[in-house]
Amino acid sequence: MKSNDLIATYQVLNTVIPYFLLWFLAFKVASFWFLPPILVLMTLFSLRCFALMHDCGHYSLFSSKKVNRIVGFVLGFINAIPQYSWSRDHAFHHKTNGDWERYRGVADFLSTEEFAKLNSRDQRFYKLLRNPLMAFPGGFFYLALKPRIALILGIYDFMGYFLTCLKKDSIADFLKIISAHKSKQWHTKAEFWDLLFNNISVVSGCIIFSYFLGAGFFLSVYSITLAFSAVIFIYIFFVQHIFEGSYAHKTEGWDYLLGAIEGTSYLELPKFLKWFTANIGYHNIHHLSEIIPNYNLEACHNQNILLLSKVKTLRMVDMLNCARFILWDSASNSLVSVELFREGVQCQSIKIVDT
Repeated sequence: MKSNDLIATYQVLNTVIPYFLLWFLAFKVASFWFLPPILVLMTLFSLRCFALMHDCGHYSLFSSKKVNRIVGFVLGFINAIPQYSWSRDHAFHHKTNGDWERYRGVADFLSTEEFAKLNSRDQRFYKLLRNPLMAFPGGFFYLALKPRIALILGIYDFMGYFLTCLKKDSIADFLKIISAHKSKQWHTKAEFWDLLFNNISVVSGCIIFSYFLGAGFFLSVYSITLAFSAVIFIYIFFVQHIFEGSYAHKTEGWDYLLGAIEGTSYLELPKFLKWFTANIGYHNIHHLSEIIPNYNLEACHNQNILLLSKVKTLRMVDMLNCARFILWDSASNSLVSVELFREGVQCQSIKIVDT
């Protein structure tokens, strides 16, 4: 669990510097033939920026909490996401993984009981929204648009609250009014300031880079990079928790260790993808102790391999198959597909008729 500042600094430099060099190269040699491979590399380095930002959110990349916050903010700026508020939400996922009454996975899955109450049109819409292809518009929205919308909605909500309070209180109670406000878009003052500064940095950066590189070139390349990197980390995060046999328990009787060992998978990736994802495939070890830096995960996995016999091992070819499991069956404490749920309902109906 010990952080190494020298390794962490090297990881940040060998990620951020090539990323911006690729931007320069893309601008200089922008052409139909040379741009696609550059975009692929930019997407992978963007993905690695997100993975290192994830470590900063757990305060594991560097030994200093302050340095993790600063570097995490910069890495979040690269991917247009406010790192601090994201890491707070992610921390809740770690605290509740496998407890499906409290945390419903990456796509807010329904239970089989909730799904059964939907009409056929809403059931089809639910299934459509969780189709793997929806990760493209969903990922772009999550990175590029959601933080901007969250700030606008939060400020609009505050202004309405503030004007309502002014009718009841005097302007002298200004500070009291501000401190009493509870926003749906952020939970603490620290999250608000992180969201605000992220938006200022991202919007300012887009304006500056658009001026020097051309708005059409910059916005199109940046949008493609964000969308594809988002798709990759959404898929990876998805299969690390959503798979056949995953631990998906009710709150009563839920066990944190079983959630870490049986509710997460070991995603076996090629070496180059292990590097670009900062070893996040060793996800069971990461959930057992989130403050283990990414550069120690593989060694921890190898040294404790005999204790991880119940960990689900997945490979890239298994990823699409995992996308079927989008319902939680609370009766069996398991994840099921829509097709399997309907077969069960049909069998039940046949039994009732026979009886």
